[in-house]
Amino acid sequence: MNDTTRPDSDAHAGSVQTTANLPALADGGVQAVPHARAPGWLKAALLVLGLAAAGAGTLAWQTQQRVKALEQELVRRQQDSQAQAVEARVAAKQAQELSREAAARATLLEARVAEVALQRSQVEDLIRSVNLSRDENLVAEIESSLRVATQQASLTGSTEPLLAALQSASERLARVQQAGLDSVKRAVNKDLERLRGTRVADLASLSERLDEAIRLVDDVPLLSMPSQREPTARRPAAQPAGTRANPADANEASWPGRAWLWSQDMAQSVWHETRGLIRLTRIEQPESMLLAPDEAFFLRENTKLRLLNARLALLSRQTATALNDLQGVQNSMPRYFDMQSRRGKRVASLVADVAVQARQTDLPRPDDTLAALAALTARR
Repeated sequence: MNDTTRPDSDAHAGSVQTTANLPALADGGVQAVPHARAPGWLKAALLVLGLAAAGAGTLAWQTQQRVKALEQELVRRQQDSQAQAVEARVAAKQAQELSREAAARATLLEARVAEVALQRSQVEDLIRSVNLSRDENLVAEIESSLRVATQQASLTGSTEPLLAALQSASERLARVQQAGLDSVKRAVNKDLERLRGTRVADLASLSERLDEAIRLVDDVPLLSMPSQREPTARRPAAQPAGTRANPADANEASWPGRAWLWSQDMAQSVWHETRGLIRLTRIEQPESMLLAPDEAFFLRENTKLRLLNARLALLSRQTATALNDLQGVQNSMPRYFDMQSRRGKRVASLVADVAVQARQTDLPRPDDTLAALAALTARR
């Protein structure tokens, strides 16, 4: 830079020296040519021209300096731009490599996500199938246990098997938190309340009463056979005044007195025998008197068979058949048997008690629970 600016400075110095030497030349010229003297405007023009040249040189020098500074700045910026471009290329290359790696990783992640989603769907299907199979197994087990309990209750005549089965079903349903089983839970609770409020007769005691009635049928007297009736207490006949005498007085009495006493005894015995030949009976059931003596055995056996049929019907839960047989026995016995006797009253009381309690032998079925289970199975 010093070499380039030196010619300009020399030229400027030369111009100054030329301008400074002008008076000397003028003086010398005046001396040489005393008559050729320059005018004043030329000096001014030359002065202005010199100042203009100096300003132009200064401006040119400043411009040149600015151009050089601009060139240096441009070179620096170009170098910086090249360096940034290189860095940008490297960064772009690295970014491209990173993008490729990211794309590869994204592809791998997508594959893994798809695999995980597939596995998740398979696990959800498996869990759903397990839950569904568990619920189905639970429903099937509850239904089978209720049906078995119903059969046991019908055989034993007790509500205990049904109560135990319903309580077990309620506990198992309470442990399973499934909204679809709410209807079954409500049905189970409803059947439990109905069973707990049901009164059921004891079939064992009813059977024992019928057995006792069957044993007593052979001892109940018939209306057509007075000899079989139970004896009734009779008031002793009033003795005549003569018989009340002391036996010692009778021995001391005369022969006519003894003859009178003997005749009275004979007359009384004849009177009693005569009264035994004639019997007056009020017949409420005329057909009972038409019963032949050899048919009494078949009448008793028929009555016992009807009581046995009632007993078997009660044990087999055929309440209507049992009540029909008991009603037939209650209607037929007063027609042929002496129901005023002690055994007759006992048989009538036993049959009446069994007939009243037989109406309480119908066991309620868990129909609501079975219907809810069937509806749940149909929906699935």
